Order: sequence, then structure tokens, then C-alpha cells
Amino acid sequence: MRLPLGHDGGKSRRVRNLLADCSNCFGLCCVALPFSKSSDFATTKDAGDPCRNLRGDFSCGIHADLRSSGFRGCTVYDCFGAGQKVSQDTFGGRSWREDRASARLMFDVFPIMRQLHELLWYLTEAVALDATAPIRTRLQQSLAITESMTEGSPADVSAVDVEAHRSAVNALLLEASDLVRAGVGGKKKNHRGADLIGKKMTGANLLGASLRGAYLIASDLRNADLRFADMIGADLRDADLRGADLRNSLYLTQFQINAARGDATTRLPDALTRPSHWG
Repeated sequence: MRLPLGHDGGKSRRVRNLLADCSNCFGLCCVALPFSKSSDFATTKDAGDPCRNLRGDFSCGIHADLRSSGFRGCTVYDCFGAGQKVSQDTFGGRSWREDRASARLMFDVFPIMRQLHELLWYLTEAVALDATAPIRTRLQQSLAITESMTEGSPADVSAVDVEAHRSAVNALLLEASDLVRAGVGGKKKNHRGADLIGKKMTGANLLGASLRGAYLIASDLRNADLRFADMIGADLRDADLRGADLRNSLYLTQFQINAARGDATTRLPDALTRPSHWG
């Protein structure tokens, strides 16, 4: 069977600023976002309040021990490079500590920028796939529009209607997904939005399946074939991916992989990194 490979699924084809660079960020995820005491966080923090572990240089004081210290959620989170974008470009390298008057606006802009960068991640992937040639011009136009939204002033970014834009982009991403998966032979499973929490799917043939928005929390996907499966919005928290094949899966993100469980036998797309906490 001839599979619909893309031009280049590796990091060399990714937009460089979509990869998080914490060294050029003002610790925005540690300040702008709220979290509640739970299995993911050892304490409760309101939006706009610095995490108690944030150092003066914006680094994390317990970075090497986040999981053992009760901050598992921090090891899962990924900003798609929005942190350094807001810190160095949108606000010109002036931190919220230096410019208190702009702090609130910076914290408001950050989650909007993250959503835009997430869309850029998906669109960049879709544009590079051979099968999307029939709609590549539209994908490139959507990519350009989304990029322009990230280049505005703080007030401009803050005013972006992300939900409306996401809806338009998502329709295009679905078209791209259909084109790619149509090139995969055989009947393809449709689990879009399905409740698969804790489901045993060891060795399942999910080649070219739709898992859009599926709840795969704590599911058993050991040795499953997930190549060319549409993974956008799939909840992979604690999903067992040991031995699973996710090469060329569609719209998979580092955030999803960080939330799952895997090991050295898990096969990932070249653009993603095996989490250190997988061991």
C-alpha cells in the first residue's frame, strides 16, 4: 500500500518560532495562567500571580524536580513558542516586572497568542503534505492571515476573535485531513469526539482513523497503528502509547505527547520530542 507521505515531516520544515524557547520568555506560563491544587499542581494560583517557584531571572526553581514536587502539569504544558513571541516581539523585550503598567495586557495577550501559534502549527503541517495540493493555496492564505494576526500590537492581538478564526481554520484543516486519509487504503474508523476513556485498544488498527476530539484518557493504545490518524484535539492524558506507531499522524502536538505515557518503543513524528519523563 502506498501511503500519502508529505514533503518533510521533520523539524527542518517547521517554523522555528513554533518551538518553545523558555530562555527568551518572561515566564509567562508561570504567571499569566491560573491553576488549582490537584494531581497536576501542588498548590492553587490565580491568573496574573507569579508561581512561587519562579525565579528572578524567569527560570523555574524546581525545573528538574517538577513531577516529584507535585507540578506534573508544568511538564505537560507547551506554548507553541507563544511565550518568546509575546516577550520579545509583541512587547519588545520589556518584561512585566519592568513595565507594571503593561503587565495585565501582556497576560491577556499570551493565551491568545498561544492559540494562534497552535493554529500555525497545524497549518504549517497541512501545507507541507503532498496530498493537500488541491487546497494548498487556501492553506497558504490561511497561514499568512494567521501569521499577520500574531504580528500586531498588543492591542491588536488582544482584539483578535480567536474562536471565529479557529472555526474557519478548522474547516480547512478538516479538508486537508480528508485528502490525506483518502490516500490510505481500506475502511477507516471514525471515532470523532468518541468517549474512549480507559478503553482497551491494544494493537488496534487505527491507520487513517479520525480521532478528532476523542477522549482517550487512560486508554490502552499499546502497539496501536496510529499512522495518518487525525489527532487534532484528542485528549491523550495518561493514554498508554508504549509500542504505538504515531509516525505521520496528523496534527499531533507536543502537548498531547507530554500528557501521554510512552517509552523507547513509541514511534513519534520527527517534529516531536520524546518527553524526558517517559524514562
